[in-house]
Amino acid sequence: MPDFLDPIALLGYFGTWALVGLLVVVFVESGVLFPVLPGDSLLFVAGMLAAGTAAAAQDGSVQANFQLWQLLVFIPIAAILGGQVGYWIGRNIGTAMFKPNARFLKQRYLDEAHLFFEQRGPFAIVIARFVPIVRTLAPITAGAAKMNYAVFTLYNAVGAAIWGIGLTLLGYWLGRFEIIQKLLEPIVIVIVVLSVLPMLIEWYKRRKVARQAGGATEAEPTT
Repeated sequence: MPDFLDPIALLGYFGTWALVGLLVVVFVESGVLFPVLPGDSLLFVAGMLAAGTAAAAQDGSVQANFQLWQLLVFIPIAAILGGQVGYWIGRNIGTAMFKPNARFLKQRYLDEAHLFFEQRGPFAIVIARFVPIVRTLAPITAGAAKMNYAVFTLYNAVGAAIWGIGLTLLGYWLGRFEIIQKLLEPIVIVIVVLSVLPMLIEWYKRRKVARQAGGATEAEPTT
C-alpha cells in the first residue's frame, strides 16, 4: 500500500515527532478536507507501540516515544477538534470545493457521506468515525446542513472518544500477544479492508437500486 496509508511507514517518517505527527493525522482526517489517511490502523499500531511490543518498535524502524495515557488523552481531543473544524468548514464555506474529477475532494465522496448522514440521523456522526472518508466528510456535511451545533458537538465528542480510545486500547491489548506482533502487516491490511467495507456495501446497495429503477423504467413503455 502507499506509504501515506501505511501506519508503520507514516510513524517512521515522523521519527521523534511520532506523537505530534499522529495527532496531526487524526485532526486532519477528522474533518479537515483530506479524507484518505490511515486513521483506524494508525490508532491500532500506536496502541501496540505504546505497549512496547510491536515488531516495528523492536526492529527500530519506529520510535515509540509516547505512552498509553498520552494516546488516550490527546487522540480524542485531536479527533474532536478536527470534527469541529470540519463542521465550521461546511457551515461557512459549504461544499462547493468538491468536484467530480478532483483528486481528493471528489463529489462522490460527499454524496456517500450525505446519504450516510440522511439514513442514520445525528448518530451517523458517531458511526462515521469508523468509516474512512465518511469520517472526514460527515462533519462537513453536518455543517453544510446546519445541524444544531450543540447536538453535533455532543455526538462528535462521543464518537471521537469511542473511536480514539477503543482502537488504541485494542492495539495495546492485542500487541501483548506474540502472534499479533508477527502478523502486524497482514493485520493492518485487514483493518483497512474492514474499515472500508461499510462504504462498499452502501455503494453496492445504491448500484443495485439504480439498476432496478432503470429496469423498471425500460419496462414501463412496453407495458
